[in-house]
Amino acid sequence: MPPPSDDSHLRKRTPSEKPPSSRDTPATPAQSPSHGAPNASTRTSKLLVAIVSLALTSYFAYSKLGNIGQLTSLSESYALCSREGAHIYTLDADNPRVQCLVVNGSKFTSSGSLDQVLSRWHETTPGQPHVRFLKPGQIVVPGLSDSHAHVLEYGATKQMPLEGTKSIAETVGRVRAYIEADPDILEDKTKYVEGWGWDHTKWLLEEWPTYNALEADPIVAGRPVVLQSKDGHALWVSLTVLQAMEPLPDEVEGGVIVRDSFGKPTGVFLDNAQDLVIRPEPTYKQLQKRFAATVKDAHSLGLTAVHDAGFNPMSLEFFRREAQSSTLPIRVYGMKYFDETAAYWGDSFDKIIRAGNNRLSVRSVKIFADGALRSGGAALYEPYTDNPETRGFMRIAPEMLNEVIPKFMKDGWQVNVHAIGDRANGVVLDAFEAALAKANVTALRPRLEHAQILAQRDMARFGDLGVIASVQPTHAISDMWFAEDRLGPERVKGLYAFRSIIDHGARITLGSDFPVEDMNPLAGFYAAITRVSPDGTSPHGPGGWFPEQRMTREEALKGMTLDPAYASFTEDILGSITPGKFADFVVLSQDIMTVPASDVLSTRVVATVMDGKPVYGAI
Repeated sequence: MPPPSDDSHLRKRTPSEKPPSSRDTPATPAQSPSHGAPNASTRTSKLLVAIVSLALTSYFAYSKLGNIGQLTSLSESYALCSREGAHIYTLDADNPRVQCLVVNGSKFTSSGSLDQVLSRWHETTPGQPHVRFLKPGQIVVPGLSDSHAHVLEYGATKQMPLEGTKSIAETVGRVRAYIEADPDILEDKTKYVEGWGWDHTKWLLEEWPTYNALEADPIVAGRPVVLQSKDGHALWVSLTVLQAMEPLPDEVEGGVIVRDSFGKPTGVFLDNAQDLVIRPEPTYKQLQKRFAATVKDAHSLGLTAVHDAGFNPMSLEFFRREAQSSTLPIRVYGMKYFDETAAYWGDSFDKIIRAGNNRLSVRSVKIFADGALRSGGAALYEPYTDNPETRGFMRIAPEMLNEVIPKFMKDGWQVNVHAIGDRANGVVLDAFEAALAKANVTALRPRLEHAQILAQRDMARFGDLGVIASVQPTHAISDMWFAEDRLGPERVKGLYAFRSIIDHGARITLGSDFPVEDMNPLAGFYAAITRVSPDGTSPHGPGGWFPEQRMTREEALKGMTLDPAYASFTEDILGSITPGKFADFVVLSQDIMTVPASDVLSTRVVATVMDGKPVYGAI
């Protein structure tokens, strides 16, 4: 197992100053001709010839070197350079900023200044030098990774997105419009209607929806409708689906069946209770369509790798099949879902490590400890401030965590546990501490997924134990508007406390939790360094929500490049622009490390490159 990556802060190196360009001195007026000397006309002609000759020589020499605009496609070996100096951010601690990178085939072979890479070209790279240049203002960063995402679920949201509605009625209106736009569904009331993204915390009247709202619309009524909430922790179903589920249990461990004042189910199911909902499994072709939609958007946003936070049996088999039949278009690090009601499988399932041309790995397990803050399911030490009757709930018993975590670690699995509430995080850290007492943390690299609300005493344990905090900065700027009402003025200080976690020596890796939040990694970068909404506002003003918890730009960039590589055991082949690693990199339209923070979100992805070849845009 390779040693941990260097965690030191990235150094900023000032780009070399370009020497001032020289200008020709204006010719002095011609003197009066004298005996035996060439006349003025002859001298002028010779001077013009010399200037043109020099210009042509320089042009052809430069064109021969660069082949800029002359190549119809990239050669097997090429250099990409900035004319403006060291504008390639490598994330390589030994050479953090360079002018050029060099690629041969699928890997980086060299980096440095233009003079350096050309002088050692034949030592490091086959073939003749071919150099391409960035346009003014552009920069290069390593390929971006999302450390917590839901790949196929994102593709499914493209079917009927429900995010952004302001009321139950508006949400039902979108369902109706979707039905009316599809003649096959409109004419067949037995076809399932599925959507994703409703968020009751953003509605003008914050309340749980009911099946009655769906049945009140004559087009929607009488159909099987299943609608997933934005955070993925609640399902809203129609009466047809509800009746097909009968009889329902009185209670569900680790979940809630929402009921009215008479005890009747209303059509909303939280966390583990979602498993009761009946819906058809998608076909293989449907899954391919969803995957393709996700990859298209991911590449356009600079993503070259994603960590999928929960492979169920269906998605696991899909990705295994795709990797066997062809090269996956994006790198996928999968977390195999843990079902506490099923038999233990850690000693019988064969891990998948760098299969399909280093594009697929499944060597981690995903365990859910509690629910979500948005839906009131996060497990807290003390009751919710806005709902004192509940402290949330654990989706798995602490005794089960203490039993299975050591087992998975003993069998060589990385253990990744979803924990949001302070109680859930504390319980999981207890289990990690016990399991790691006699284990090699570098070999196991356990992760807390989300790590949202932390008691002060638990923050220090991240660094002490070597547990990775897998966090999502865009959650912070989404939840900041209701967080204090839910948690109170003191407890809220431990929510999304990124700076405190880092300062206690922990490693952070960044993700988005898409489709729960915006897939764009630059949205996460922006949220991490500003803690304000895209419009520049926050509950604490334009300076940011708890601004003392902001990350630096260097930390944020590392959190979506080198840190995700470490968190997925691939820092030896990914995460930085280092000779010998796979040539995954992104060209950005402007320098996100220096532009005003308010301009970060206007940055465009010019090109996304994997294994040395563009998968989006061009270089």
